[in-house]
Amino acid sequence: MGLFDMFKKKPAEPAAPAAPAAPDAISVVEEADTLYAPVSGRVIAMTDVPDPVFSGEVLGKGCAIWPDEEVVYSPVSGTVSVTMGHAVGIMGDNGIEVLVHIGVDTVDMNGKGFTGFVKQGDKVVAGQPVIKMTKADIEAAGHPDCVVLAVSNTAEFAEVKLVVDGESTVSAGTAVVKVAR
Repeated sequence: MGLFDMFKKKPAEPAAPAAPAAPDAISVVEEADTLYAPVSGRVIAMTDVPDPVFSGEVLGKGCAIWPDEEVVYSPVSGTVSVTMGHAVGIMGDNGIEVLVHIGVDTVDMNGKGFTGFVKQGDKVVAGQPVIKMTKADIEAAGHPDCVVLAVSNTAEFAEVKLVVDGESTVSAGTAVVKVAR
């Protein structure tokens, strides 16, 4: 290398792709021991989810929503305990452990069709965007796209109750599950 070679301009390194910006949060007025719809759509009882693990309430009681939109919001304020592309676990500030799982058997998609906006350890507030799904990708993969909301520590509570009528249409941020201690 010559004396002046070190002053020559080096080629620019390719820039890393920017992470997509999360959509705006929705407004949620939180009440104690309440979980909010993570997406707008038609609510169904957990026992009606087309998957034996969820419908058998193995992962906890709660509900599911057939989504009308693709942005999934946090149903509770707390700390993200796990992210898996198609799912997020949140330890609620209220002690409720929540699993939000998008679709049935979507783990097979290896993250295709899902954009996460949070990572493990992040603090979230109810109504904050956590994942964006692409419904067309889920459909193309042959999976149902219901968004499951499960209280994974159900056994710690006296009751986990759906507070809207099954088959009701709700907006994201609507109270859908109450927990009794």
